[in-house]
Amino acid sequence: MTLRFDINLSILFTELPLLERPAAARAAGFTAAEFWWPFGTEAVPSDRDVDAFTAALDDAGVSLVGLNFPDDLSVGARGLVSVPEHGERFRDGIDVAVGIAERTGCRNLNALYGNRIEGCSELQQQDLALENLGAAAAAADRIGATVLIEALNAIESPAYPITSTAAALAEIDRVSAATGASNLAFLCDLYHLARMDEDLFTTIAAHAGRFGHVQIADIPARGEPDSGALDFSALFKALTEAGYTAESGRGWIGLEYKPSTGITTDSFEWMESLS
Repeated sequence: MTLRFDINLSILFTELPLLERPAAARAAGFTAAEFWWPFGTEAVPSDRDVDAFTAALDDAGVSLVGLNFPDDLSVGARGLVSVPEHGERFRDGIDVAVGIAERTGCRNLNALYGNRIEGCSELQQQDLALENLGAAAAAADRIGATVLIEALNAIESPAYPITSTAAALAEIDRVSAATGASNLAFLCDLYHLARMDEDLFTTIAAHAGRFGHVQIADIPARGEPDSGALDFSALFKALTEAGYTAESGRGWIGLEYKPSTGITTDSFEWMESLS
């Protein structure tokens, strides 16, 4: 029973231009990667930019296993799904994201929910999220892809409303019940849940069957494993015992951390104990 590790190239190898990162990841031994939305604020990038992005992966021999839908991760912002000002922008980018996923074989698409907006009712934002997530799930379903819902920590994202496993699963259930979508799953980011003092072992044991993807970083500084307080050997064992493995067709664990030294290649020592 095995786990599989991919590298998030939106947060790692940032020493390099984005299109050079897949080759650097391959040189470091990775065959799979994930990205936040790689086109900045453009929900509908040019064909040339999309071609350059997919070519960088192909040329490096790196597969894409995770991609965010168009989002906004500027200072304080946390996605577009429920934000009225950006609802159209999110919808415009759905087909682009799904098209990239189809082209690359990526089957996990992350939809960051967005912050609560002052002056906008919670119900209005929930209704918009339902519309956008339903549209995203329908588009993703055409290629057999899954839409992921992620919980963030309230320390770094105080206006983000989904800050626990329970809240994320409740939103998945709400959207599924209203739209009939069956391809929504939980993106279990162990760093964010740990920052919220959630019992990670209880979460894994109770809900691993609903994980579409897992991401990791250590606490409190979001560094690589073994740079902080979490026991990753025990967490990896718990994931395996709960059935989150490559053999189950899942088992990808995304490295979404900030290297302690600022140099990505210095941050892989912890992986030596896995071999």
